[in-house]
Amino acid sequence: MDSFVKFTNQSQGRDRLFRATQYACMLLRYLLENKAGKEKVVMKLKQVESNMSSGRKLFRLGNMVHAIEASRRAMQLSDSISRYCLTAANLNRVLYFTCDTILWASSVGLASDINKDKWRYRATRYYYFSLLLNLARDFYEISRCMEKDAKERKRLEKASDCQSGTDLNLAAALLKGLENFLFMLNFSLKKHPVLLLDTVKNACDIFSPLDRLEIYQTNQGFIGLCGLISSLVGILTVAKPHLKLKY
Repeated sequence: MDSFVKFTNQSQGRDRLFRATQYACMLLRYLLENKAGKEKVVMKLKQVESNMSSGRKLFRLGNMVHAIEASRRAMQLSDSISRYCLTAANLNRVLYFTCDTILWASSVGLASDINKDKWRYRATRYYYFSLLLNLARDFYEISRCMEKDAKERKRLEKASDCQSGTDLNLAAALLKGLENFLFMLNFSLKKHPVLLLDTVKNACDIFSPLDRLEIYQTNQGFIGLCGLISSLVGILTVAKPHLKLKY
C-alpha cells in the first residue's frame, strides 16, 4: 500500500496511470464499437479516453523544463553517438511539449485564435522524431551489448582447432551467421532487461505518430494495444526506478 501511495504521489506515476487508462479505453472501444447493443458503453469509453487525455496535458505542463535539463545532461556524454541521439531526442521533446502547452492553452480558452490542426501536426512530428532518435540510441546500445557479450563468450569458449568455415557453402554460412546473430540478440536482451524494456516502450509508442502522420496507418485497436503495453512498461519503470534506462 505504501508503494502505491508513493507511486501515485509522483506526477509521472499519475500520468502513467492516466495513459494506461486512456489506451485501455481506446482498445476496448475498438473491440466493442461494431457490436450491437454496446453503443452506450462505447460512448462512455470514448468520454473517459478524452478525459484521460485532457488530464495528462496538465501533468505534462512542467515536462518542458525536464526535457531541457535532460538535453543539457545528454550533451555531457562521452560517447558521441549516444550524445547526439539523446540531445536531439530531448530537444525534440522540448518542441513537442511547447506545442502541447499551446494546445492546452487553446483547449482552456487562453489562446483561441490558433490553428489546432497545425499545432497538433507539429507536436506529433516532434514526438515522432524524438522516438526515432531514442530507438536509434536503443539499437546502438543493443549492438554494443551484443559485441561485448560476443567477445566475452569467445573468451569463455575454447574454439576447436579443427573448426573451419571453408567447407560451408554460402547459404549454410549465411544461415549460421543469422543463427548466431539471433542467439546473441536474445542473449544480450535477456542479460540487459533495462535496455529491452526501453526498446519495447519506444517501439510501441512509435505506431501512434506513424498513424497520425499517415506514414504507416493501422487502426485504433492496434494503437490502443501498443499504447497500453508502453504504459505498463512506463508504470513498471516509475515504480522500479532501477529498471529505467539511464544515461
